[in-house]
Amino acid sequence: MADDGRRTSVLIVEDHQVVAEGLAALINDQTDMRVVGHAGSVAESVARAAELKPDLVVVDFRLTDGTGADAAAAIRQMRPETKLIFLTREDSDAARFAALESGASAFIHKSRAAQEVVDAIRKVANGASLFTPRSIAQLLNSRREVESQLERLTPREKEVLRMMAEGMASRDIAKRLGISYTTVRTHIRSLGSKLAVHSKLEAIVKARELGLVE
Repeated sequence: MADDGRRTSVLIVEDHQVVAEGLAALINDQTDMRVVGHAGSVAESVARAAELKPDLVVVDFRLTDGTGADAAAAIRQMRPETKLIFLTREDSDAARFAALESGASAFIHKSRAAQEVVDAIRKVANGASLFTPRSIAQLLNSRREVESQLERLTPREKEVLRMMAEGMASRDIAKRLGISYTTVRTHIRSLGSKLAVHSKLEAIVKARELGLVE
């Protein structure tokens, strides 16, 4: 994109204005790229991409009306040639897999150095993907493991795990679901044997891994 003498046009999709402005200043300091617009939601990002036709979109994973993957998929459907980079605080395999699936070429944590972000934009604009074959294989394996664990759980066990992860006590879960305390304890024992979940903290971690809570 940037090797034909013109600057790579970038759309920033980020719902925190200060972050978006800082990123825009960084990009506009480069001689081979420029920010053409900013959007703060999935809906706005799709409208802005249609209007501005950016070469590349830098998108956060958490947006007010959905995820960056929702935005990325909609933008790619409308403009398949648009390149995508996720720049986010999200750090889960589920988020990385969603980014990869939506057509992204890179997934960068917001803690990375500014130069790394600029370098990634430059590489992706010129057709590279920063997802290595090894990282893609690891994500696919992780995804398969998650799916097999979800298949082992009954719908009721998923509900109990979700509520445990949200910090609800067993008696409160029983009340919410209209079942006995003993039945809840049975479900928790089953979760323990199927997923090695034995504490509230383990429930939170596992429920996030399985995509049952955000």
